[in-house]
Amino acid sequence: MTLEEAQKQVDQWVKTYGVRYFSELTNMAVLTEEVGELARVMARKYGDQSFKEGEKDNLDEEIADVLWVLLCIANQTGVDITDALQKSIDKKTKRDNKRHINNPKLKDHGRE
Repeated sequence: MTLEEAQKQVDQWVKTYGVRYFSELTNMAVLTEEVGELARVMARKYGDQSFKEGEKDNLDEEIADVLWVLLCIANQTGVDITDALQKSIDKKTKRDNKRHINNPKLKDHGRE
């Protein structure tokens, strides 16, 4: 599935099952909530916290929930997410094409 297809599929779902989009402000609040859920799982899985009884390692679900709300916000604000992501990649490539490679703090970080 491409980003364009995902954006269209979310739009179709909202129009078929969701009745309409939540307001932009509500979706921003929902995005904040979903990012918090993702952070909780990350802290338990990769950080120093452990899962509480009954909690599950659902990292994939939480990432998908964040993406869902981002696609909703993109749809309702008229943002072509494919184009926006490509522009972001181009900007970062132009700005940072040597910055990280030449950063001694990143040299061999995380590698054995």
